[in-house]
Amino acid sequence: MTSLHTTPVRRRRLGVAAAAAGLFATLLMAGPAAATPDPGDSASTPEKVSTRQEAEATAAIRSGEIPGVDEIVHSRNITHLANVPKDALQGLNTDLAFQGKYAFAGNYDGFRIFDISNPKSPKTVAQVLCPGSQNDISVSGNLLFLSTDSSRSDNSCASTTQPATEKSSWEGMKVFDISDKRNPKYVAAVETACGSHTHTIVPERKNVYVYVSSYSPSETFPDCRPPHDGISIIKVPRQAPEKARIVNFPVLFPDGGNPGAPTNPGVSKTTGCHDITVLPSKDLAAGACMGDGLLFSIKDPENPRIIDRVQDNVNFAFWHSATFNQRADKVVFTDELGGGGAATCNEEVGPKRGADGIYDIVGKGDHRKLVFRSYFKIDRPQADTEVCVAHNGSIIPVKGRDLMVQAWYQGGVSVWDFTDSSKPKEIGYFERGPVTLDEVTTAGPWSAYYYNGYIYSNDIEKGFDVLRIDDRRTDPAKRVRTDELNVQTQPDYFER
Repeated sequence: MTSLHTTPVRRRRLGVAAAAAGLFATLLMAGPAAATPDPGDSASTPEKVSTRQEAEATAAIRSGEIPGVDEIVHSRNITHLANVPKDALQGLNTDLAFQGKYAFAGNYDGFRIFDISNPKSPKTVAQVLCPGSQNDISVSGNLLFLSTDSSRSDNSCASTTQPATEKSSWEGMKVFDISDKRNPKYVAAVETACGSHTHTIVPERKNVYVYVSSYSPSETFPDCRPPHDGISIIKVPRQAPEKARIVNFPVLFPDGGNPGAPTNPGVSKTTGCHDITVLPSKDLAAGACMGDGLLFSIKDPENPRIIDRVQDNVNFAFWHSATFNQRADKVVFTDELGGGGAATCNEEVGPKRGADGIYDIVGKGDHRKLVFRSYFKIDRPQADTEVCVAHNGSIIPVKGRDLMVQAWYQGGVSVWDFTDSSKPKEIGYFERGPVTLDEVTTAGPWSAYYYNGYIYSNDIEKGFDVLRIDDRRTDPAKRVRTDELNVQTQPDYFER
C-alpha cells in the first residue's frame, strides 16, 4: 500500500456527503477449534449505502479529499513502522495492554501476545483461542484478565454460544497465569451480572481488584435483570487467583441514572457503566456510564464513593470511556455515537456530536466538580462508508502539556493537544482509506496507546500497528518509561 505524507493535515469539511449513513441497529489450544464467538456480539451485517453516496466517495478519492481504499496517509510527524496482520485469531481486534517488552492484544476469538522489544518488527509469542466478546484485556504481574460479554454455554475456552435467557449461560471475567508468556494458563473465572463488557484493575501488593462494567439488562435474562445500576468488584489474590470472588456491587445510580428517551431524546438510558478509568496515585476514578459521567473516590477500592456526576443531554449519546490528564485536573470523556457501527465523522453529524468532551476538575476533596470546557472531534473528512467514532486512547506523558493519542475506528489514529481545555487541536494523525465504498463497515483502530516511546494501535481488521511520532511537543515523552501499562489504570508517570 502507498504511504502518503500529507502536510498540512487535510482540513476541508466534516463529510464527503450530506446524508449520514444509517446505524447498524498455531494456536495455544485453550479450547477446541469448534469454539466460536457469539454472533450476537459481533458487528452486524454491513449496511449498503446509496449509489449517490458511493459515487460521492469515489469522487472524493479522485480529488484527494479522502484516501483511496486501504491507502495509508499520515501527517509528516508520524512514521508507520510496522503492521502485523491477523493470524490464527480472525475475530475483531480489540483492546491492548503492555508489560515490559510485551504487548497483549484482545480479539473476539481470544488474545495474542507480541514481543515488541524491537518495535519495528513485533514478533508473535502466543495466540490463545478463547472466544467470548469482546475480550477486553489487562495484565498485572503474572496475571492476565479477560472480559467475556457474550452469553456462553459455560466458562471454559471451549464454550459455545447460548442464549442469555437460559439460566445455565455464563458471562464474566476470566483469569490467566502468564508467567510463561509462550504458554498462558487459564486459572480462574468469576461470573458477573450482565457479563463483563470492559473491566479496570486496581492493583495492590497482595490482591488485584477488578471493576467490572456491564449494562443492558432484561427481564428475560435470569442473571441480568434490571435494575442494573452499579458495577461488580472482584478481589483476586495474586498467590491464589483461583480464589477470585465478587466482594461488592456498589450502586452508583440510586436514582436510576439518566432516563434516556423520551425524556432525553437521542441519549442512552443508564443501565450500568461502559468503562471506568482509575488513577490510583490520586485515589480517583472516572466512569463513562451510558448516559452519565462520574467522578468518584477509590480510596477504599472495595467501596468506591461518588464525588460528582454530569450529563450532556444535547450532544452526548453514549458515554463510552474516560481519560485523566496527569495532574488530575481534567477528564476527557468520549461519546460512542452510533454504538461503534455508524459513519458519524461527516457534515450531517457535525463537530459536537460523537466527539470528546473535555471537563476540568475544579475544587477540592468531596467538593470537586466536573466543569465542561469544550468538544474535540477530528475534522479530517471521512466517507459515509467509514464507521468513525471516538474510541480508546491514552495520554502522552509530557510535563506541562496535556497530550493524547486516540483511536477513531476508520477515522484512524489522532494525536491532539488539550493543554488549553477550551481550544483542543490535532497535531498529528495516521489513517487508512475506506475498506470499501459500497457498504458501511466496522474497521480501523479500536485502541491507540502510547507506551515507552511508541504508539501501538490494534486495528479491528488490519492487525497490530506500530507508529512513531517525532514532534517537539511530544518528544520529551520518549524519555519516560513504565514497566506495565493498562491504560484504564493510569500510572503517575512523574512521581515514581
